[in-house]
Amino acid sequence: MTDRIAPAVQEALVGGQLSCAVAFQIAERLGVEPIEVGKTADRIKVSLSHCQLGLFGYGSKVEGKHRIVKPMADVPEELREAIQGSLVDGRLPCAMAWKIATQLGRPKLDVSNAAEALGIRISHCQLGAFPKSKGHS
Repeated sequence: MTDRIAPAVQEALVGGQLSCAVAFQIAERLGVEPIEVGKTADRIKVSLSHCQLGLFGYGSKVEGKHRIVKPMADVPEELREAIQGSLVDGRLPCAMAWKIATQLGRPKLDVSNAAEALGIRISHCQLGAFPKSKGHS
C-alpha cells in the first residue's frame, strides 16, 4: 500500500512539505485512510503543513508563527455545545472538529478558534501529526 502512497506524497510536495488538504486528497484518491498518508509522510521524512484547523505549518515555530488559531471573541452557544458534547477525555478529536464544522456550516478554523477560546485542546490528528496524548490548541 505505501508503495503507492510515497510517490503520491513526493509528487504533491510544495517547498518540501505536504499540506493537510493535499494529504486528505491523496488518501481519498488512493482509497486509504488519512493516517496512512501521514505515516508515510513521516516515514519518508516529509513535514506536514497548513493544518486545516490552523494548528501547525504556517511559519516558524521558534518565532511562534506556526499556528493561525486565535481565540474566538464570542463563541456562539450552538458551537460551544457541539464542542463540549464532543470531548473525549477533555479534548476535542480532530475528526470531531471537522464534523462540527460540517454540521454547523462553519469553517474548520472557526471550530479551532472556539476551542481555543474555551481552553480546549484538539487531539488525535487524523494524519498523526501530533501525539494523541498531547494534542494542540
